[in-house]
Amino acid sequence: MSELPDRLKGAVTFSFGDSPTMADELLALVLDGRKTATCGRVNDFGEGKETLPVVGRRDVVLDGAGRPAAVIETMEVAVRRFEEVDEAFAYAEGEGFRTLDDWREGHERYFRRNGGFSPDMELVCERFRLVEVLERQI
Repeated sequence: MSELPDRLKGAVTFSFGDSPTMADELLALVLDGRKTATCGRVNDFGEGKETLPVVGRRDVVLDGAGRPAAVIETMEVAVRRFEEVDEAFAYAEGEGFRTLDDWREGHERYFRRNGGFSPDMELVCERFRLVEVLERQI
């Protein structure tokens, strides 16, 4: 990972998705304002795993090469079952056709690839805002 500016040292860093390509694709959606939400399985958070989002905290999003690319601020966190995710949240995720059906298909594939899927699995659903775009050294 590239060096973080001093003012961001200690911030939670992460990349979206499960591959460098997906990280770059989802980051591009954040940077153009289309993606303002994300989610993950409750089981993927905790000690030694992903850090739970916290309202008001600012995190650094990494690109597919692990370089700091953006700062986001968590605006809302809710736990809901996969089958309870609504059209508004699917739209805010900004992916695909931005419909609930498309969201369900894409996320079911993603979760099956990454540890399992169930319609009643619990998700940590986060809404965020883009705070800053960071300069990246190519």
